[in-house]
Amino acid sequence: MALAAPNIPNPSELSRAIQDIENLDAMRSGLASSLEGRTEEPTLQTMQEVCRPVGMRARQLSQENGWQVKQIAKKYRNPAHAPDNLQSRIALARFEQNPELVGFWDRETIDGQSGTRYYRRINVEASCLACHGLKENRPQFVKDNYPQDLAYNFHVGDLRGMYAVFIPDDVKQAIQDAVNPSS
Repeated sequence: MALAAPNIPNPSELSRAIQDIENLDAMRSGLASSLEGRTEEPTLQTMQEVCRPVGMRARQLSQENGWQVKQIAKKYRNPAHAPDNLQSRIALARFEQNPELVGFWDRETIDGQSGTRYYRRINVEASCLACHGLKENRPQFVKDNYPQDLAYNFHVGDLRGMYAVFIPDDVKQAIQDAVNPSS
Protein backbone atom coordinates (compact mmCIF):
# COMPACT_ATOMS: atom_id res chain seq x y z
CA MET A 1 0.00 0.00 0.00
CA ALA A 2 1.43 3.38 -1.02
CA LEU A 3 1.45 6.21 1.47
CA ALA A 4 0.08 9.58 0.44
CA ALA A 5 2.58 12.43 0.29
CA PRO A 6 2.30 14.82 3.22
CA ASN A 7 0.27 17.94 2.62
CA ILE A 8 3.10 20.41 3.32
CA PRO A 9 1.79 23.95 3.93
CA ASN A 10 1.76 26.04 0.79
CA PRO A 11 3.61 29.38 0.54
CA SER A 12 0.44 31.45 0.98
CA GLU A 13 -0.31 29.69 4.29
CA LEU A 14 3.25 30.23 5.46
CA SER A 15 2.98 33.91 4.51
CA ARG A 16 -0.36 34.16 6.37
CA ALA A 17 1.26 32.65 9.48
CA ILE A 18 3.98 35.32 9.39
CA GLN A 19 1.38 38.08 8.99
CA ASP A 20 -0.76 36.71 11.82
CA ILE A 21 2.25 36.59 14.15
CA GLU A 22 3.30 40.11 13.14
CA ASN A 23 -0.24 41.24 14.01
CA LEU A 24 -0.05 39.35 17.32
CA ASP A 25 3.24 41.04 18.18
CA ALA A 26 1.83 44.46 17.22
CA MET A 27 -1.09 43.73 19.57
CA ARG A 28 1.36 42.83 22.35
CA SER A 29 3.39 45.97 21.78
CA GLY A 30 0.31 48.20 21.62
CA LEU A 31 -1.20 46.76 24.79
CA ALA A 32 2.12 47.01 26.63
CA SER A 33 2.49 50.64 25.59
CA SER A 34 -0.67 51.36 27.60
CA LEU A 35 1.54 50.94 30.69
CA GLU A 36 3.74 53.90 29.74
CA GLY A 37 3.30 56.89 31.96
CA ARG A 38 1.32 55.05 34.63
CA THR A 39 2.46 55.82 38.13
CA GLU A 40 0.58 53.08 39.96
CA GLU A 41 2.04 49.61 40.31
CA PRO A 42 0.68 47.06 37.81
CA THR A 43 -1.92 44.71 39.27
CA LEU A 44 -3.46 41.39 38.28
CA GLN A 45 -6.09 43.45 36.43
CA THR A 46 -3.28 45.13 34.46
CA MET A 47 -1.95 41.73 33.40
CA GLN A 48 -5.44 40.65 32.32
CA GLU A 49 -5.73 43.79 30.20
CA VAL A 50 -2.22 43.70 28.72
CA CYS A 51 -0.94 40.10 28.57
CA ARG A 52 -4.04 37.93 28.55
CA PRO A 53 -5.45 39.17 25.20
CA VAL A 54 -2.21 38.13 23.48
CA GLY A 55 -2.46 34.59 24.86
CA MET A 56 -6.15 34.42 23.95
CA ARG A 57 -5.40 35.55 20.38
CA ALA A 58 -2.64 32.91 20.10
CA ARG A 59 -5.13 30.22 21.15
CA GLN A 60 -7.67 31.58 18.66
CA LEU A 61 -5.10 31.42 15.83
CA SER A 62 -4.37 27.82 16.80
CA GLN A 63 -8.03 26.82 16.75
CA GLU A 64 -8.94 28.67 13.55
CA ASN A 65 -6.00 27.38 11.52
CA GLY A 66 -5.09 23.99 12.95
CA TRP A 67 -1.75 25.43 14.05
CA GLN A 68 -0.04 25.31 17.42
CA VAL A 69 0.80 28.90 18.42
CA LYS A 70 2.86 29.36 21.58
CA GLN A 71 4.96 31.91 23.37
CA ILE A 72 8.24 30.37 24.51
CA ALA A 73 10.98 31.84 26.69
CA LYS A 74 14.02 30.66 28.59
CA LYS A 75 13.14 33.08 31.41
CA TYR A 76 9.42 32.42 31.74
CA ARG A 77 6.82 33.33 34.31
CA ASN A 78 4.21 30.80 33.20
CA PRO A 79 5.64 27.24 33.07
CA ALA A 80 3.54 26.63 29.92
CA HIS A 81 5.95 29.03 28.16
CA ALA A 82 9.05 26.93 28.87
CA PRO A 83 10.93 25.57 25.84
CA ASP A 84 8.94 22.56 24.66
CA ASN A 85 11.67 20.63 22.82
CA LEU A 86 15.31 20.72 21.76
CA GLN A 87 14.51 22.67 18.60
CA SER A 88 12.90 25.49 20.60
CA ARG A 89 15.97 25.71 22.85
CA ILE A 90 18.14 25.89 19.73
CA ALA A 91 15.85 28.57 18.27
CA LEU A 92 16.17 30.69 21.42
CA ALA A 93 19.95 30.31 21.23
CA ARG A 94 19.92 31.44 17.58
CA PHE A 95 18.00 34.57 18.55
CA GLU A 96 20.38 35.23 21.47
CA GLN A 97 23.42 34.87 19.21
CA ASN A 98 21.98 37.06 16.44
CA PRO A 99 20.02 40.10 17.73
CA GLU A 100 19.21 41.11 14.13
CA LEU A 101 17.39 37.83 13.43
CA VAL A 102 13.64 38.46 13.53
CA GLY A 103 12.28 35.08 12.47
CA PHE A 104 12.95 31.82 10.66
CA TRP A 105 11.31 28.55 9.59
CA ASP A 106 12.33 25.01 10.54
CA ARG A 107 11.05 21.52 9.85
CA GLU A 108 10.03 19.69 13.03
CA THR A 109 8.11 16.78 14.42
CA ILE A 110 5.93 17.53 17.44
CA ASP A 111 3.91 14.83 19.19
CA GLY A 112 4.66 12.45 16.32
CA GLN A 113 3.38 14.88 13.69
CA SER A 114 5.71 16.42 11.13
CA GLY A 115 5.34 20.02 10.07
CA THR A 116 6.86 23.43 9.62
CA ARG A 117 7.52 25.74 12.54
CA TYR A 118 7.97 29.49 12.40
CA TYR A 119 9.92 31.18 15.17
CA ARG A 120 9.60 34.94 15.68
CA ARG A 121 11.55 36.89 18.31
CA ILE A 122 9.97 39.02 21.04
CA ASN A 123 12.12 41.89 22.29
CA VAL A 124 11.75 43.70 25.59
CA GLU A 125 10.33 47.20 25.25
CA ALA A 126 10.48 49.94 27.89
CA SER A 127 6.86 49.30 28.89
CA CYS A 128 7.67 45.63 29.58
CA LEU A 129 9.96 46.62 32.44
CA ALA A 130 6.97 47.48 34.66
CA CYS A 131 6.64 43.74 35.28
CA HIS A 132 9.87 42.30 33.82
CA GLY A 133 12.50 44.72 35.15
CA LEU A 134 14.57 44.24 38.29
CA LYS A 135 13.58 41.26 40.43
CA GLU A 136 13.02 43.35 43.55
CA ASN A 137 10.81 45.81 41.62
CA ARG A 138 8.32 43.23 40.35
CA PRO A 139 4.69 44.04 41.16
CA GLN A 140 3.34 42.40 44.32
CA PHE A 141 0.82 40.28 42.39
CA VAL A 142 3.70 38.72 40.45
CA LYS A 143 5.62 37.94 43.64
CA ASP A 144 2.46 36.46 45.20
CA ASN A 145 1.19 34.45 42.22
CA TYR A 146 4.40 33.31 40.53
CA PRO A 147 6.80 31.97 43.17
CA GLN A 148 8.89 30.23 40.46
CA ASP A 149 9.05 33.36 38.28
CA LEU A 150 12.12 33.62 36.05
CA ALA A 151 10.94 36.53 33.86
CA TYR A 152 12.77 39.46 35.43
CA ASN A 153 16.01 41.46 35.23
CA PHE A 154 15.42 42.32 31.59
CA HIS A 155 16.59 45.49 29.86
CA VAL A 156 15.17 47.28 26.82
CA GLY A 157 16.17 45.38 23.68
CA ASP A 158 16.79 42.04 25.41
CA LEU A 159 15.34 38.88 23.91
CA ARG A 160 12.18 38.31 25.97
CA GLY A 161 11.26 35.09 24.16
CA MET A 162 9.65 34.06 20.90
CA TYR A 163 6.45 33.03 19.23
CA ALA A 164 6.49 29.50 17.84
CA VAL A 165 3.91 28.57 15.20
CA PHE A 166 3.77 24.89 14.28
CA ILE A 167 1.89 24.15 11.07
CA PRO A 168 1.32 20.40 10.73
CA ASP A 169 1.91 18.94 7.28
CA ASP A 170 -1.70 17.82 7.25
CA VAL A 171 -3.28 21.10 8.34
CA LYS A 172 -6.77 20.10 7.21
CA GLN A 173 -6.69 17.08 9.52
CA ALA A 174 -5.38 19.22 12.38
CA ILE A 175 -8.26 21.67 11.96
CA GLN A 176 -10.74 18.81 11.93
CA ASP A 177 -9.14 17.33 15.08
CA ALA A 178 -9.29 20.73 16.82
CA VAL A 179 -12.94 21.21 15.94
CA ASN A 180 -13.96 17.61 16.72
CA PRO A 181 -11.50 16.34 19.35
CA SER A 182 -13.46 13.12 19.96
CA SER A 183 -13.47 11.93 16.34
